[in-house]
Amino acid sequence: MNEQIRAREVRLVGPDGEQVGIVPLERALQLATDVDLDLVEVAPMARPPVCRLMDFGKFKYESALKAREARRNQQQTVIKEMKLRPKIDPHDYETKKGHVVRFLKAGDKVKVTIMFRGREQSRPELGYRLLRRLESEISDLGYVEAAPKQDGRNMIMVLAPHRATKAAATAAATAAKGPGRERDSGAEAPPADNAGPAGPPGE
Repeated sequence: MNEQIRAREVRLVGPDGEQVGIVPLERALQLATDVDLDLVEVAPMARPPVCRLMDFGKFKYESALKAREARRNQQQTVIKEMKLRPKIDPHDYETKKGHVVRFLKAGDKVKVTIMFRGREQSRPELGYRLLRRLESEISDLGYVEAAPKQDGRNMIMVLAPHRATKAAATAAATAAKGPGRERDSGAEAPPADNAGPAGPPGE
């Protein structure tokens, strides 16, 4: 930037993006001084390097704001885990399916694990049928991202929310913050209404 630039001549771009052309470095620095702006090298590998007239302090501030906003809007992919037994009680199945439904509605992925014990390991079809049943019953909210596969004594399937489901969860989370609830204000976010007894996040 400015006197740190070592090229003898530069391809100059004006503050509004207009092409000034190739000018000696001294001339470019003088133009920057005349309009009270900085001369910033934006393409140092070009021949000659490309420099632009800009308010570098303002540029850095706006870039930082955009980066912070991007981080704020970035969706964190969370994977919840739900464990079932191949011969699960119907009531327990409905309870655990309810948790899966809430996770998907919240925009989270769900790793469903069927745990086999003893002789159950010789009947993998029981776990497979249970996973396929769950898949069909939550198909309006999500889809199978990773098909059922055997992993040692367990069988694992990963469910992911449909794009529309995830978008609705994001909109709901944004609305829940409300005006003046941004993190920078120091206000605490309201408790999520989808909290449930989830297991540890999957890998």
